[in-house]
Amino acid sequence: MKNTALIVVDMLYDFIDGSMACLEADKAVENTLQFIQKQHPSPILFVRDHHPAGHCSFTEQGGPWPPHCVQGTHGADIHEALAPYADEDLSFFKGEDPAREQYSGFEGQNPAGQSLSEVLHLLEMDQVIICGIATEYCVRNTAEDLLKDGFHVSILQDCIAYVDAQGHADALKAMKEEGIALR
Repeated sequence: MKNTALIVVDMLYDFIDGSMACLEADKAVENTLQFIQKQHPSPILFVRDHHPAGHCSFTEQGGPWPPHCVQGTHGADIHEALAPYADEDLSFFKGEDPAREQYSGFEGQNPAGQSLSEVLHLLEMDQVIICGIATEYCVRNTAEDLLKDGFHVSILQDCIAYVDAQGHADALKAMKEEGIALR
């Protein structure tokens, strides 16, 4: 797995058991932890939804989603089983602009102001493996942007959770047709 990074997308409490709990989220976390423990991938990068209160995507602001992953709340935290693998320099926060929705981890930045793409290129990665939540939104958008940026992208199918079973199936089919490998 040389030159291969693992990208964990939004394995945050609000998507696991909180305001936007997704289908198969507990299983996705458990399987991701097993993959990390067996495969020992390095580096592991975390993409994190990280909204200010009153974000445009929240229903109170006319958006489609209930409040979720609000900065400073438990719902915005990485699941405790995965948190020991998270390095602050390799964590990319998205959705911090209250006026913009950001599904893709490509739009996030680490605390040093670097993008996911910048850091992957600095680390000389050419392949990425993605797991996370939710297939139809943040996982798909992140995977597609990585593919457009020239990375070989694969999705760990047993390490993802989703909002809707049909949307999940449709997203996997579309990603496979685009050249993203399903593992």
